[in-house]
Amino acid sequence: MSINHTFKATINWTINEGESTLNPRTFSRNHKVTIANKISDLSVSAAKPFRGDDALYNPEDLLLSALASCHMMSYLYVCAQHNIEVVSYIDHTEGDLEVNTSGSGSFKMVRLKPVVSIKDASQKELAKSLHTKANQLCFIANSCNFPITHEATIVAK
Repeated sequence: MSINHTFKATINWTINEGESTLNPRTFSRNHKVTIANKISDLSVSAAKPFRGDDALYNPEDLLLSALASCHMMSYLYVCAQHNIEVVSYIDHTEGDLEVNTSGSGSFKMVRLKPVVSIKDASQKELAKSLHTKANQLCFIANSCNFPITHEATIVAK
C-alpha cells in the first residue's frame, strides 16, 4: 500500500518596465516562490552564469539543499533506529552541472560531504555505514537520475 502526498508551489514572475523577453539577454530572471503555510516567500533567480542575480537563491542551489536536507533527515531517522546519538551534522554538498552547446544540461553528480558528530566513539563505523540506508530512504535522492556519493566523516564528541 502506498500513500500519496501532494506538494504545491506558486511561482510569480512579471516583466520589469523597459524589458522584453524578445531578447533573452535583457530581462530579469528574479521571481518569488510562495509555498502555502510557510512563513516567507523565497526570492529566486537564475544562477549567475545564466544571467541571474547571484545574491538570490537559484534552482540549482535549491536542488542541492533539498537533497542534502532530505538525506540529513533520513540519516537522523536511521541513527535513531540504531540508538546512535547525533550531536551535530554539517554537510558541504557539491554538485556538478554540465551544460552542453545547445543550452540544455543536467547534474552529472552530487557529492554529500557530511561531518557528523556522535556521542559514542564505539559507534563510528555503524554511523558511517548508515548513510547508505539514509540514501535509500531519501525521497529526493530517489527522485534523482544522477549519482549521489557520500563522503562522510564521523567524529565522536
